[in-house]
Amino acid sequence: MPCYNEAARLDVVAFRRFAADEPAIDFLFVNDGSSDATLGLLRELEASDRESFAVLDLAANAGKAEAVRAGLNVAFKSNADYVGYWDADLATPLDEIPRFVAVLERLPRIEMVFGARVQLLGRSVRRSLVRHYLGRVFATAVSRILGLPIYDTQCGAKLMRRTPELAALFDAPFGVNWTFDVEILARLIRSRRGAGHTPADEAVYELPLERWHDVAGSKVRPIDFFVAFFEIARIWSRYGGRAE
Repeated sequence: MPCYNEAARLDVVAFRRFAADEPAIDFLFVNDGSSDATLGLLRELEASDRESFAVLDLAANAGKAEAVRAGLNVAFKSNADYVGYWDADLATPLDEIPRFVAVLERLPRIEMVFGARVQLLGRSVRRSLVRHYLGRVFATAVSRILGLPIYDTQCGAKLMRRTPELAALFDAPFGVNWTFDVEILARLIRSRRGAGHTPADEAVYELPLERWHDVAGSKVRPIDFFVAFFEIARIWSRYGGRAE
């Protein structure tokens, strides 16, 4: 879980409650050079239950993309069956995690599960209208560029199998920050070309979330969606091609 200045938003009680109910699921919090009390809060959480919580401290702020990559590089070296990343504000609640695990256990061909914020009857998905519509435009552009019919690349809830092939996707630093999720997909597509592996469009599963709520204090601003379009152009230039 990447954490940058999350001291006011980190729901310590929710993490402790979930860890007690789901002892098989461990958390690695990556402190991304926070300037507030985040590191101290994370250290307290770690000390309260070292079986469930660990902290990786990045001395300087490197951005969410690098914080996620650093955490996953540690996670891929563990003995876990599955690894992934989750937004620390819990816009996607922790009780969605077992649903992600269930997909990977039920569908052996699936390698990565992406949360999808789909507003359906019977679900509780609350986003601002501005972020929703900008997100739909962005997702449509990404889908056309990558050649994947993906609905939501930017949801901060993802789980994947711990395999050498997927670990290799995180070896090199990302070339972008806001849209590193798209770069992960671009790397996956490139790694599958002529390699005899499951094609990217058959290896990724989008799971509509039961609940997702915008949390006050998000560091994503509407202007960042426009920055993101420049980043996906950079991704296209670097990786090129579409899923086959």
